[in-house]
Amino acid sequence: MSKCFLFIFLIIVFRATLFSQGKDSVEYSGNYIIKVDTIIIIGNKITDNDVIYREMNFAAGDTITPKIVSFNKERIFSLGIFTKVSLIPVHKDSLNILYILVNESWYIYPIPFAELVDRDWEKISYGMYLYIRNFRGEDETLFASAAFGYNPLINISYDRPYLFRAQNIYFNAQFSFQNSMNKSEYAKQLYGKDFNQRFISGQISFAKRINLYNKISINLGFDYIDNPIYIKGISASNQRIDHQLSLGAGYELDTRDLAQFPTTGIYALTNFYIKGLGFDDIDYQIVNVDLRNYETIFNQLILKWRFTSRLTFGNLVPYHDYSFFGYGQRIRGYFNQEQEGNDSYLASFEMNYPIMKDVNMSLNFVPIIPKSLLSFRFGIYCELFADAGAIRMEDQSLSISNFNPGYGGGLIFLFLPYNILRLEYAFNPYHHSEMIVDIGISF
Repeated sequence: MSKCFLFIFLIIVFRATLFSQGKDSVEYSGNYIIKVDTIIIIGNKITDNDVIYREMNFAAGDTITPKIVSFNKERIFSLGIFTKVSLIPVHKDSLNILYILVNESWYIYPIPFAELVDRDWEKISYGMYLYIRNFRGEDETLFASAAFGYNPLINISYDRPYLFRAQNIYFNAQFSFQNSMNKSEYAKQLYGKDFNQRFISGQISFAKRINLYNKISINLGFDYIDNPIYIKGISASNQRIDHQLSLGAGYELDTRDLAQFPTTGIYALTNFYIKGLGFDDIDYQIVNVDLRNYETIFNQLILKWRFTSRLTFGNLVPYHDYSFFGYGQRIRGYFNQEQEGNDSYLASFEMNYPIMKDVNMSLNFVPIIPKSLLSFRFGIYCELFADAGAIRMEDQSLSISNFNPGYGGGLIFLFLPYNILRLEYAFNPYHHSEMIVDIGISF
């Protein structure tokens, strides 16, 4: 029996057991407004109950509706540590009980990978991940990777959402070594040809979760950047090798229902980084702003929009820290067109509609792979989109005419909580069209 059918079977048995044990055991359905007397979590063999409770916007004693139940189901699933989540309100023995049923995903596995650097099919990186998630039941993540091919990389990181539980303090530490190809055309022209830069980076971050939706953070980092020769602009300092401190602060608002593929809510992020702090004559700043809105209107049609900008300013911004399109950030319709400058601006609008609403699936025909890794939520959506982006140098003005618009449509395939595949076809006003195969949500 597949794990999907087993999960359904357990729910049926669970419900039957409830109803057999109490004469007034009734599962609520349809439209209801009830006060929850108690909450019971079932299926979390490793995960601490508090990890689940902290994602919910109500507690025992509060009133719930189907809309509230659906929202909280998606918030719990957004943790990325469960393959299935069910919230079942039941009236039993004169009490209103909310049962939360979860099916935990696999947590410890090494896995080979091949991925696209900067979402470019000509820049393939391959190697091995070691991924340990939620190993002590507190939603911790220990991650290590070794990548070869394009831009070789070694990366180690550790995330702990509950370093101090009572204060809701989050902690992150990471270290990386990368031999990276220069992506600035300005730097290439100064050097005379393509060249590599070696980056050794370390960073620690602390965040305070003010409440369910709001978080503030600070971080301290250090970068060792080895350039082939000294050229002003390629180096941020007055020597070939940059030793660069950084200090940052940020704010995040997140009211989305499902982080991996939102249908309602707002996401807002802003952060500010001071690079160099004056040491070795390095002194410049970076500001990031990201605003997103998601709404579900009639008949499950999802409308969403985004505006994001990256601004740089200071005495000397090195070319490797410029704002770029055509790498991680792209304009559909100009997907492979590389642009760079001090500042970037990108606006996007999108409509999604389900062809196949999310279905729990389990593929158990590969015996050497843990069954939890082969259990996921699957869905298919069609989409229409429009993007417009602009790059600005510090001595240039910005106007509507600077924005490059693109538009198109496609299909989205959900494999949650793991990943998303997008097949898109995009156009721009200059009669250019392109087929886009991409991994991950657009925004």
